[in-house]
Amino acid sequence: MQRKEANPFQILGLRPWLVKQLTKLGLKGATPIQQKCIPAILAGQDCIGAAKTGSGKTFAFALPILERLSEEPVSHFALVLTPTHELAYQISEQFLVAGQAMGVRVCVVSGGTDQMVESQKLMQRPHIVVAMPGRLADHLTGCDTFSFDNLKYLVVDEADRMLNGDFDESLAIIERCLPKTRQNLFFSATMKDFMKESSIFPIASDCFEWSQDSDVATVETLDQRYLLCADYDRDMVLIEALRKYREENENANVMIFTNTKKYCQLLSMTLKNMDIDNVCLHGFMRQKERVAALSRFKSNQIRTLIATDVAARGLDIPSVELVMNHMLPRTPKEYIHRVGRTARAGRKGMSISIFRFPRDLELLAAIEEEINTKLTEHPIDQRMVERIFMQVNVTRRESEMQLDNNDFDERAQNYRRKTWIMEGKDPDQMEALYRKKQKDKLKEIRRKRKLQQAESAASGEGKALLQDDRFKSVDSARFEKKGKGRSRVTQEDTPTKPLKRLNKEKPFAQKGKADGKKSKGKLKRDV
Repeated sequence: MQRKEANPFQILGLRPWLVKQLTKLGLKGATPIQQKCIPAILAGQDCIGAAKTGSGKTFAFALPILERLSEEPVSHFALVLTPTHELAYQISEQFLVAGQAMGVRVCVVSGGTDQMVESQKLMQRPHIVVAMPGRLADHLTGCDTFSFDNLKYLVVDEADRMLNGDFDESLAIIERCLPKTRQNLFFSATMKDFMKESSIFPIASDCFEWSQDSDVATVETLDQRYLLCADYDRDMVLIEALRKYREENENANVMIFTNTKKYCQLLSMTLKNMDIDNVCLHGFMRQKERVAALSRFKSNQIRTLIATDVAARGLDIPSVELVMNHMLPRTPKEYIHRVGRTARAGRKGMSISIFRFPRDLELLAAIEEEINTKLTEHPIDQRMVERIFMQVNVTRRESEMQLDNNDFDERAQNYRRKTWIMEGKDPDQMEALYRKKQKDKLKEIRRKRKLQQAESAASGEGKALLQDDRFKSVDSARFEKKGKGRSRVTQEDTPTKPLKRLNKEKPFAQKGKADGKKSKGKLKRDV
C-alpha cells in the first residue's frame, strides 16, 4: 500500500487546521518564498524577503503569524503596514480567509472613512491590524483607547517603498508606540540595501534574508511588448490597441496605468464619452468610491480599470490579462510593479507600454536593462490611428472642459488644506510652501533630464539605440512634431462607419449629416 505524501505546508511546520484550510482554498504547494521564509519566521527570526510579483509573499508572512496566533490568541498580536488603501484591504481579506477556522479578527486602518469608526474597531481587540502609516499615526497621537503592548509581529509590506523616506515621520510615531521585543518582517518585490539599514525599524543583524535568484526580474509567462507614438497621438494609439485586443479577447480584464491623478480622471472620462466602459482609481477619490470601483472591476462588471500607481503594488486580480502603460512609470522598478498585475501565480499575461519615439528610448533601454529582457513591438494598424485622430481629439477636449467644470484642481487644493488643518498647521502658509516645493521639484526633474540627455549624447547611447535592429526601419518623420497646417487629420479622414464598440452595447460614432446640416465634428452617443 502506497504511503500518503505529506502536505507541503505541513512539512513547513504549520498546524493541521491551517493546512486543511489552505487545501480548501485550493493551494496544493508552497511557493519558493513561502518554503524559505515560513520556517525562519516560525523559528523566531527577523526576516527580509524579496520575490517577483505574484509569488505569494502575503501568505509567506500571514501563515506563520496565524500559526503563532492560534497558540496565543491575544489582541493586537500583529501589525501590518502597507502604502495603499487597496493593498490594505486585500491583505486583510487574505488573513480573514486563511484564519477563518480560528475566527481571526482583522481591523483595517487606512483613512478615507470616519476616524471615530476606526477607533471603535481598534477598541474591539482585533488580532491583526492592517494599516497605512499616516492614519495609524493619527490614531496613536490622538487617542489612548488601545495599545500594542501585546504585539509580537511587525510586518512592513512593499518595504522598498515604505522605508525609502517618504513615510519616515509617521513611521517614527508608530515605532515609539511599539514594544522593542518583537519580530520584524520586511517583504517586497525588489530588494534594497536600505531595508536592512532602516533607522526607524531596526532589524536584527542575524535576520533571515531571502531573495529570489533570477536573471529576469519579471515572470516567464509575461509577454512584454511596446508601441511607438508621437507626442500628439498617444491617446489614439492606446484606444486602437485596446480596440484590437478586445476584438480577440472580449472577456479579458485590462488595467491601464497613467502617471497623475488628473490625467487618470481625464482618460477615464474620455473613454466613457467614447462609450468605452471603465472605472478609474486614484488618490483623490473617496474611499467608498475606490472600494466600489475596485469591486466592480474584480467582479467583472467592468472590464477596464484606469489607475495611477496606487494600483501598481500588491493587488492580486487573477482575471487581469493585459496591463497597458499609457504613460511610462518614472523608474524601471515601478515598471516591474505595474506589469506584475498580470501573469500572476503561473498564469499567462501581456503588457503593452507606449513609448514616444525617439524621446523615450533611453527609458526603454533602462527598463530592458533592469528586467534583462527585450520588449517586442506590438502590431497596430497605423491607418486606423490616423482615422480616429479627430474623433479622439475632440472627445478629449470635451472631457477636459467637463473636468474643469468639476473643479478638479480646486478639490485637490481643498483636500490638502483639510489635511493641514487637521494637523494644526496654517493652510495658507503650507499652500505657499507646497507650491514652492512643486516648482523646485519641476526644476530638478528638468535639470536631471538635461543632464541625462547630455550624458547620453556624450556617450553616444541615444544613437546606439536608434541603431537597434528594432528601430532601423522606423520612419522617423512620422513621429516629428508637425506644423499647424499638417498637425491634425482632417474630418474627412475619420471613418464614415462607426468603429466597433469595445463593450458591444453601443458603437461610438461621429455625428453625421443625416439632418442635412453641416457637421461640426461633435461626438454623440447612439441611442
